Amino acid sequence: QVQLVESGGGLVQAGGSLRLSCVASRKIFIDNAMAWYRQAPGKQRELVAQISLSGTTRYVESVKGRFTISRDNAKNTVYLKMDSLKIEDTAVYFCGGGRWFEAPGYWGQGTQVTVSS
Repeated sequence: QVQLVESGGGLVQAGGSLRLSCVASRKIFIDNAMAWYRQAPGKQRELVAQISLSGTTRYVESVKGRFTISRDNAKNTVYLKMDSLKIEDTAVYFCGGGRWFEAPGYWGQGTQVTVSS
């Protein structure tokens, strides 16, 4: 049973922008903080950004000022707007739902983001 579905990944040049979307089942969305994680080849999965049920956000230092996480409660959707993309942002990006400041208990299948020079 698919509960989180990401979209919006792709190939973009350095300095460009992308917006990722994640549609969640209603039950997951209204009960959980939502987050974006990423995993680059050979590296561990890391938190990129998280947004609480009340809209409080937090970001990993490397994306502050460039990425923006938001949620649309009417659409059960969480977004990640990524600007000024860098080559080191290349990774598979995963959507997750769970408790604030905790690792998600629900995961999407991931979407590839590739930033070229």
